[in-house]
Order: sequence, then structure tokens, then C-alpha cells
Amino acid sequence: MSPSAAALPASSAPSATRAVPHITVGSPEFKRSSRALFFGGFSAFALLYSVQPLMPVLSHEFALSAAQSSMVLSVSTGALAVSLVASSAVSERVGRKPLMVAAMVIAALLTILCAFAQSYSQLLVMRATLGVALGGMPAIAMAYLGEEMEPASLGVSMGLYISGSAFGGMAGRVISSVLSDHFSWRLALAAVGVAGLLAAWEFWRSLPASRHFVPVLSGWRALPSGFRLHLSDAGLPWLFVLSFLLMGSFISLYNYIAYRLLAAPFHFSQSLVGAVSFMYLLGIYGSVWAGRLADRYGRRHVLWAVMTIMFTGLLLTLSNWLPLIVVGVALFTYGFFASHSIASSWVGRRATSNKALASALYLFFYYLGSSVVGSATGVMWGRGGWPGVVLVLGCTLTLAMLVALRLRRLAPLGQAER
Repeated sequence: MSPSAAALPASSAPSATRAVPHITVGSPEFKRSSRALFFGGFSAFALLYSVQPLMPVLSHEFALSAAQSSMVLSVSTGALAVSLVASSAVSERVGRKPLMVAAMVIAALLTILCAFAQSYSQLLVMRATLGVALGGMPAIAMAYLGEEMEPASLGVSMGLYISGSAFGGMAGRVISSVLSDHFSWRLALAAVGVAGLLAAWEFWRSLPASRHFVPVLSGWRALPSGFRLHLSDAGLPWLFVLSFLLMGSFISLYNYIAYRLLAAPFHFSQSLVGAVSFMYLLGIYGSVWAGRLADRYGRRHVLWAVMTIMFTGLLLTLSNWLPLIVVGVALFTYGFFASHSIASSWVGRRATSNKALASALYLFFYYLGSSVVGSATGVMWGRGGWPGVVLVLGCTLTLAMLVALRLRRLAPLGQAER
């Protein structure tokens, strides 16, 4: 048996394990797992992105350019991208839930420690370590859902997880913005860290134990063949590229819209800049809505359509009329979470084996896009202002749209992957 076959989470299980039913929508286990994964997504994104609205504050305190200040987020997402693959191999041995709980607790404690950083370089080191710790959460959560949920319920469950991520991203940004405006950025990070610890407790309490996970002792040895398997698939590499482009665009818009709104003619306060993150509420709805549409009509038929919403929103932000900018950011946010919900659940259905590695590769490119495109766009902000940012993101989304149209022609592996 090949290493990749040995890593198959469900089909390599003994018949007694396969007889255990999967979690279905409406069951008590679905409610518990949805609540737990909602808190998991909340914690991971709140801890990771709480520094984003603080970038202008850090620029002022440590005398940094916008591109330099963006490193406080980019080092975390870059470290997270690298640690995802290793975490997927570890989870094949120790299980999904223990690793996710440990990741959430360590990341929360590191966020509290960031509040005591004495220099920007010290802050970057702790943020990079936080990114490594969080590698044990996102891909493992996707693998858990892919293993435990019945195929017809996966789109909804993935949408609920991503809605928790959206809520966490919003809450982390709002909390840090308001507290930094009225107190300090240090108190803001400490408060977000405490919230992360509480979310970790609820996650541990609520998440049902895995019933379809089979430990794979050769997890590390299975990585090379797992890479070859997933990268030789006709669809998965395109989904990985799509995640790079989508997340790179999304994080870049939120990185630099703060600088635009703080400057003339808008002169927003730090709290008002943080309030822009309330747009994430649209992402909460959009991810669940898109998941239901994908389950009903097929991912290949819905993905490219919801991406046009994202592109339209980007173009509207070119306006200097504030209400139109708000509408543009709202559409952009809605379209991103809808697209991400569909693409991430598609990976769970497309990967026939070693699902944790497939999810890790998707998220590797996802967070790599956040780090690379997010920092590169900062250079364009310094040289061309907001039109320069929109130009870069417009080109990035055009490539993403071409990938989505390519995936539309992809032959499905079966009815569950349509």
C-alpha cells in the first residue's frame, strides 16, 4: 500500500468505523460541532488579524512606513503558511481536536505577551511565533469537517465555520481599534488574547470527538506522496492558486483602506476605522449563503458568479464619495467570504485521500497570498495611493476570475464533488 493510501482518513478505516454515521444538519452533534468550530474560527481570526487596524498606530509609535508596519501581520500569516503542512502531519498522529485546542491556547497566550513587547522587532518575533502556533487550527478544522460531516451537509458546516472566522476577524479588529483609540494598543492586544482563551475553552467543551479519524503513524513519510497526489490532480492546484489570489486581494484592501480613511478628506478616528470591520457581518451571511447555493447548484456553477460581486465592490472603492466606498467594501467583503466558502469546501470534496494535507496546502497558499500580496500592495500604496492599490488588486482578481472559469470546466469526481 502506498503512503498516500495509508493516510486516507475514512476509506482506510476498518468496517466498524465506516459504519458510524456522519454528522448531519439538524442533529445534536451538528449543533455542537458548529458551535465549536464557530468559536474556533472566531479565535483564530481574532488573534491573527487584531493587529491589522493597529498598523497606523504602530507606524506612528515605531516610525514605520505603511509597508514596514504591514509586516506585523505578514510575518504571522507567512509563518502560519509554513507551519500548516507540518501541523497536518502531526494531526494524522495525535488527532484533530487535541492539536486544535493546543493551537488556540498557545496563540492566545502569545497575543497577551505581545502587549508587553519592548520593540518592534520583539513584537515581530512574537507575532511570527503566534503564526506557527496557529498552524494547528485552520487546515485541521477543514479536515475535521471533511471527515465527520456527510457530503450533503459539508457546504453548510464549512460556511458556518467561515462565518465564525468572519466574526472573529471583525471582533478582533473592532476591539483592538476601540481600545487602542481610548487606551493603548497594548491593552487592546491583551484583551483580544483573553477573549481567545475563553473561545478555546468553549471549543474544547463543545467539539465532539472524531469518529472517522484513523491515526496514521507514517504521517511524515506520507507527505511526499501526498504532495504528488494533490498537485497532480486536475483541480486542486487551481484551487490552491485561487486561494492565494483571493486572500491576497482581501487582506490588501483591509490593510490599506485604514490609511486612506485616516487621511484627508475623511479624517476617520481609529475607532471609526475599526468600525469598517463590521462589514464582516456580511461575510458571515455570505459564507453560509454561498455554501447552501454550492450544495444545491454545484460549486463550479456558483464560484465564478460570487467572485463578480467581489470585483464590483473593488471598483466602487475608487470613488471619493464615502457612502459609495462603504458599499464597495461591503460587496468586496461579501464576495470574498462567499468565494472562500465555496473553494475551501471544494477542496474537502475533491481530495480523496490525506484530506488534512489537502486543506493545509489550500491554506498554505491562502496565507502566503496574505503575506506576499499584502506586503507588495503596500509598496503601491506608497507610490500610487489608492488607485495604485486598486490597480494591483484588479489585476489579481482578474487572474482569480480566469481560474474560476477554468474550474467551471473541471470534470467532477462524483456527485458529491459537483
